[in-house]
Amino acid sequence: MFVQILGSAAGGGFPQWNCNCANCAGFRDGSLRAQARTQSSIALSDDGVNWVLCNASPDIRAQLQAFAPMQPGRALRDTGIGAIILMDSQIDHTTGLLSLREGCPHQVWCTDMVHEDLSTGFPLFNMLTHWNGGLSWNRIELDQSFTIAACPNLRFTPLPLRSAAPPYSPHRFDPHPGDNIGLIVEDLRTGGKLFYAPGLGKVDESLLAIMAGSDCLLVDGTMWDDDEMQRRGVGTRTGREMGHLAQNGPGGMLEVLEQVPGPRKVLIHINNTNPILDEDSPERAELVRRKIEVSYDGMSIEL
Repeated sequence: MFVQILGSAAGGGFPQWNCNCANCAGFRDGSLRAQARTQSSIALSDDGVNWVLCNASPDIRAQLQAFAPMQPGRALRDTGIGAIILMDSQIDHTTGLLSLREGCPHQVWCTDMVHEDLSTGFPLFNMLTHWNGGLSWNRIELDQSFTIAACPNLRFTPLPLRSAAPPYSPHRFDPHPGDNIGLIVEDLRTGGKLFYAPGLGKVDESLLAIMAGSDCLLVDGTMWDDDEMQRRGVGTRTGREMGHLAQNGPGGMLEVLEQVPGPRKVLIHINNTNPILDEDSPERAELVRRKIEVSYDGMSIEL
């Protein structure tokens, strides 16, 4: 299985266009040693030719341009994208579908809840029907694994995760299973297993067992501290309120990952305020000590 990190940042990217927090300002003036990052999305393949996108960020055009296999050049119009899986219906994970309109129809896999949001509050499915039929919906059943024709040797198992629906969702304050999912992705030939959860608000014992049985964890790295955005003066909500488990503190991601010593551990969906973006920070050094990696745009993983 080939895993390509197309974008590794949370919504807004890094540096965020309108932000002058210590990280964003430091990156711009050269006083911070860090890498620029686009908004979170990954691509998966079983042959290195045909790919399944997991989320379509607003930065999708630049991400595809930066990854040569996405343009195999087999025909006058071509793409390496065989299908798209949506982990949720958030703007930073779905807006890129608009930029892919020239390639419609696209096979899109998502839950009932995500399809409802993207047919009502943010009606991408309705809008894109005007481009060669638009998006072809494939239902993700929360209790069933599935395969995708473009990558037949990969088996996808969805896991409902606790999170909040987007502000435009008809059930914004009424959470449902399927608003947010994680994925177990297994290569049926090699046995390699990826656990992917860019939004992860809580880890229970059953989820911990799934993580322990994986070869690689690509998990929520949004914030270092739960109140990070409040303390930095750029927001009013905590990480937990937004459906993200912070790395630091009791019960945080660092403690969770300490309980699963076997898999490779990689953080993704990193907010612009997170001090781990600073490669010289004590927080980054703590991750290195714990053998936890920070994903970056263009990172490749093979399982």
